[in-house]
Amino acid sequence: MTTTADMMNPSVVMAIRSLEMRAKLVVDGFRTGLNKSPRHGFSVEFSEYRPYTQGDDPRFLDWKLYARTDRSYIRLFEDETNLRCYIALDISRSMSFASGEYSKHDYARTMAASLAWLLNRQGDAVGLTLFDQQVQSVVPARYRPGHLRRLFITLEHPPTGTDTQPAIAMEDLAQRLRKRGLVVLISDLLAPIDQIADGLQLLRGCLHDLVVFQVLDPAEKLLSFDGPKLFEDLESGQKVYSDPETVRSTYMQKLSAHNQAVQSACESVGAAFRQVTTDEPLELALAEFLQARRQRRS
Repeated sequence: MTTTADMMNPSVVMAIRSLEMRAKLVVDGFRTGLNKSPRHGFSVEFSEYRPYTQGDDPRFLDWKLYARTDRSYIRLFEDETNLRCYIALDISRSMSFASGEYSKHDYARTMAASLAWLLNRQGDAVGLTLFDQQVQSVVPARYRPGHLRRLFITLEHPPTGTDTQPAIAMEDLAQRLRKRGLVVLISDLLAPIDQIADGLQLLRGCLHDLVVFQVLDPAEKLLSFDGPKLFEDLESGQKVYSDPETVRSTYMQKLSAHNQAVQSACESVGAAFRQVTTDEPLELALAEFLQARRQRRS
């Protein structure tokens, strides 16, 4: 018998070819685990009414109030009113690393698609930026028919960049975003810490709220390879022959120091930070995202 837990296994999700179907599976599975709100299963607080206008989502009409007053009103919810979210996704070649059946890039773009699906279902505007050593694609934040499909098509872009420079994407976002919003950065963050810190400070200085997901493969986190091997840098092409058993301790110390510096840079600007590995269920990222939104509202 196939259980919900089986369906939420990343290997099962990633085996689905359609990115749209993956996102729907992740979000629907996540919603079944929430039993807090009568509205779509999400924890939100009712705020106020406003008159219905053409173009509003009819799902949010208060039919009971209509029956009493013969007038159409839309229900507003505190943490979902006028939210604009911008997802910045790393598509550099380092994201193409895979020790198993799927890569960091495949996991990360599925995470981005799931967040976009979640936001769209809640009536929020969502945009997308793809970056490597420069900004490759930009989809402005919108909430309209067909916009989600455009995001999914853009997410099909393969990882081709020869360098990871998240500061470039964050600087571009800071220049383009005129209204305060929520920026979600998804990357392995294997870049100089000063670039990461500068980009975060720039966005925070523009009063944007920040959520940062660092996506790593379990093998690169633990250097869990057997026997001497020829390692190749996916971005620079540099090759090094090494024995993981000999260098593992030093490697893990340096990686841990870098990751701690990344987390400190996020904490210093009040950004929510979460490190995930590609073997973790994707719904955990959605839980972290909603937690960050609750903290933003408070």
